[in-house]
Amino acid sequence: MLVPTNVSVNKRSLKILDKMLSEADVLGIKYFKSKIGATIVDCGVEAKAGYAAGLYVAEIFLGGLASVSIRLREYDGVTLPVVEEFTDHPVIACMASQYAGWSIRGDGFSALGSGPARALAKKPKKLFEEIGYEDQSDETVIVLEASRFPPESVLKDIADKCGVSPQNLYVIVVPTSSPAGAVQISARIVETGIHRLHVLGFKLDRILQGLGVCPIAPLHPDSTIMMGRTNDALIYAGEVTLTVRHEDDKKLEKLINEAPSCRSSSYGKPFYEIFKEAGFDFYKVDPRIFAPSSLTIFNVMSGKIHRAGRVNIDVLRSSWGLAIT
Repeated sequence: MLVPTNVSVNKRSLKILDKMLSEADVLGIKYFKSKIGATIVDCGVEAKAGYAAGLYVAEIFLGGLASVSIRLREYDGVTLPVVEEFTDHPVIACMASQYAGWSIRGDGFSALGSGPARALAKKPKKLFEEIGYEDQSDETVIVLEASRFPPESVLKDIADKCGVSPQNLYVIVVPTSSPAGAVQISARIVETGIHRLHVLGFKLDRILQGLGVCPIAPLHPDSTIMMGRTNDALIYAGEVTLTVRHEDDKKLEKLINEAPSCRSSSYGKPFYEIFKEAGFDFYKVDPRIFAPSSLTIFNVMSGKIHRAGRVNIDVLRSSWGLAIT
């Protein structure tokens, strides 16, 4: 077990959600009841929902186990807003809650589900078996990255799979092409690093702490182009630092060197171009590109530090149209 069993990502997140809803007017969000009684929280579909709303969304889908903030950072003469996050429970926060591991489909609607609801539905099951984490709650919250609200049939399916009544289901809907959407995607940087290491065979129970920083992509009205911009933020300027325990620094160094996005054959192009060349089919994109620009690893068993990759601001200049005058 990687976290005490009395720590509930659902209960912690619902406390944050309560505060979020109490400040709906200030945050620019809206919420309403669906026909079957689920609460829909609009973070950009019709509501304006700014950066502050995005921070709430991030803390909610991280299970209330991470701190997330925004500041400004200079990159080679360009000052950009960035998300910073850290967690002492990286595996539970990022992989058992935040990870967009639940494919939601039905009645022409499709979205990836993130957040504490996954811990009730155990989506995906194999990952939860590996982590060894279970949660129990009569209420739950899920985050859907989508540009429209889910139909009633989808809401009922989510509630059923989580084992809660529809009246106790809260669904946050946040479009990619929105301020809140851009923020919550950048707040996935630590999860991006952990997931990449996991794909390479690194055992999750060896990860102790996680920190990350990632620029917030500028908005674009075209959702596909915006998706490319947000991916570029993670791929070319997302930085992850992890504290781990590992008995073999040579093996650790070899693994870390394979982790950054620069190991992909597609590296160096804006993601929109990569996606277009793949016929807009994610399954045809080299999966190695879905990684942070750099990783720094502190090994507490040896005291050594390993680092691989680098920030590539030049690709962001191209993707985002950055210009210095």
